[in-house]
Formats: sequence, C-alpha cells, structure tokens
Amino acid sequence: IQVDAAPKTKVVAVEEKAKGAVRLEEAEIIVSVGRGFKKKEDLQMAFELAKTLGGQVGCSRPIAADLKWLPEEHWVGLSGKKVKPKLYLAIGISGQPQHIAGILDSRIIAAINSDPAAPIFQYVDYGVVEDLYKIVPILINKLSKLKSA
Repeated sequence: IQVDAAPKTKVVAVEEKAKGAVRLEEAEIIVSVGRGFKKKEDLQMAFELAKTLGGQVGCSRPIAADLKWLPEEHWVGLSGKKVKPKLYLAIGISGQPQHIAGILDSRIIAAINSDPAAPIFQYVDYGVVEDLYKIVPILINKLSKLKSA
C-alpha cells in the first residue's frame, strides 16, 4: 500500500473577520426584529433603539433566512444563535418554539407585539401589546432624553 504524504488541502488565504461584526453571544442587550416589520427600511428603527441602549440587533428566522433583510449572523434561535443577554427585546416577533429556544437563557425578556395572543408573551418578563410603529419611536425618544440628561 502506497501512502501519499502530500497534503490534500491547501490554504489559499487567511482573512481576519470584519471589524464590527455582530457578536450576539457576547451582547448584554439585544433588540431583535421579526415579521412585524413591514419593510426592510423600517429595521432602521431597531438599529437606532439598539444604539441608544448600547446593544446589538438580532432577528428571527424569517428576517434572515426567508426575506434576507439581515445576514444570518443576526439570526437568533435554535438554528441561529443561542443568546443570554441581560435584556432581550423582541419587537414584532411572534415567538415560535425555535426562536424561544435561542433566548431562554436571557436574564430579562421583553416583547412588543400587536397581537395579544402572540406565543412570545408566554415567555416574557415584560410585554407590551401595541403597534411597533407607534411605540418604538416613543421608546427611542424617551431613552435618548434620559441618556442626555
């Protein structure tokens, strides 16, 4: 038997991961978005809220996998990333079991959803039944004022 000692693989390049890449596993605050958002451009509200809170933006599976509004590094859930922030704020996320499995280790889970029967409300510490388009701008405004005071 002849054994070929030549390597079968060859390293072509080694590239450092882009700075500022999303590291949800290390985030203390995550503002996560779901299908309650009507347009990709509307996600900017979540990014602004996350920035105000000093957090990162996550998302449910449909936002990353189906709509491709965010890269998969933002995806939280059983098939995405399991996270354990101090605060997990789910905005417009219904709360499918696969998503819930990725957030159960969070210290505080809060949700904003217009559907009072959304499954996510069974798992939250704080829940707000309201249209995200009404409450998120108010939250950003109030938190920005508190920060600058």
